[in-house]
Amino acid sequence: MIKYFKAFIFFLCLWPLGIIITNIYYNDLGPEPVKKIMNHFGEWTLIFICLTLSMSPLKRITNLSFWIKFRRMLGLFVFFYATIHLLTYVGLDYRFDWEPIINDVLKKKYIFIGFSAWLLLIPLAATSSQKMIRILRHNWKNLHRLIYAIAIFGSLHYIWLSKTIFFKPLIYTAIIVVLLALRIKIKKRDINYG
Repeated sequence: MIKYFKAFIFFLCLWPLGIIITNIYYNDLGPEPVKKIMNHFGEWTLIFICLTLSMSPLKRITNLSFWIKFRRMLGLFVFFYATIHLLTYVGLDYRFDWEPIINDVLKKKYIFIGFSAWLLLIPLAATSSQKMIRILRHNWKNLHRLIYAIAIFGSLHYIWLSKTIFFKPLIYTAIIVVLLALRIKIKKRDINYG
């Protein structure tokens, strides 16, 4: 039963990609299509970060362990949408013109922190398999705690990017702070009862 549910969740996770494909097909991306694509995938990256971080608290709150079965898949979708977000910027916006891209990374703090978040996602995606969990053992957990830094970097990227409208980025930041606080509470409780 769980494998069918996982397949359903997988196809549901492709929904953000489907939205953009549909918009492209119907020529419905608006006056700034590249910006719309980039913002769309950037926001969905943050959504998937929030979803990934919510799995452990949901397990604790509901006392159901099946939430953890979706964490790896959701984490890989974080990397997937973050990569599309980055490729839109590098390929569609700058057309792989590396000099201005490097200048942006070095001079604009929101691009620097966004790029740093993506770099930190690479080892997480590369070590997401069961085989890597066995090879890395207890180091695997330590490595995958990078998701906390990535979540903070992602929310800062969105805040610094938004020059005029701060409400939406602050909502994501508040959600991430609550989810990280819940994880700290869970860990403290585990230590106390351990």
